[in-house]
Amino acid sequence: MDTNDIIGHLLGEWSLTPTRLEAIVLRIALAFLFASSIGYERAINRHFAGLRTFNLVSLASTLAALCDHYLFHTYNSRVPFVSAAAVIGVAIISCNTIMFSSKNQLKELTTSVGLWCTSIISLCIGFGRYTAALIGFAIMMVSLTIFSPIEKRFKRQSPLFEIHLELKNRTLLQEFLDAVRKFGLHIDNVELNPSYATSGMGVYTIAMTVTDRELRRHTRAQLLEALAALSCVHFIEEIQ
Repeated sequence: MDTNDIIGHLLGEWSLTPTRLEAIVLRIALAFLFASSIGYERAINRHFAGLRTFNLVSLASTLAALCDHYLFHTYNSRVPFVSAAAVIGVAIISCNTIMFSSKNQLKELTTSVGLWCTSIISLCIGFGRYTAALIGFAIMMVSLTIFSPIEKRFKRQSPLFEIHLELKNRTLLQEFLDAVRKFGLHIDNVELNPSYATSGMGVYTIAMTVTDRELRRHTRAQLLEALAALSCVHFIEEIQ
């Protein structure tokens, strides 16, 4: 029994005894509550993994920790085999949620890491580390809800940005690049979008930097509007 956990100490000895039914119910319910909050935030923002996925990952991780507790006390096991297997399993699932869009944009990375973090938080709860789990959950929710608009603001202010570009013809790439340089933009990288590599379409992912000081006074939307007005451009969009 761990008597060093602050929240567990406040709740009472029963919450720190993993073999008691009340403690088992509390840990599963608390993990379910935390996972539901994280999953709800992902679901309302239309991410790949939502409420059910986060709840199931949380349940599996919490039960894994409880199983290891049982092995510790019954068979004097010293290695948390079940918990380690749960972490590895969730890591594999998380990797499979990462996707590339047709615009060559990496998607669902935050959701993937969120699944893994939820698993770790649930393991903490399963092992009776309520305080660590609560702190981790609070920091995770702040990162998902508050830091997101801050991150977008920093990206808008940065002179570096990437665009998804569709030209009317693949042979018009040089014309577009010449026009961009005249605008005062530096081309950092040009990559043919692999999703359209065999289609014959001129679709590219281009990284560029605003080098002209006067040009930096304009918003990103104004820059894209000016580029979209070029005769060789069929469609252009910033990659967030």
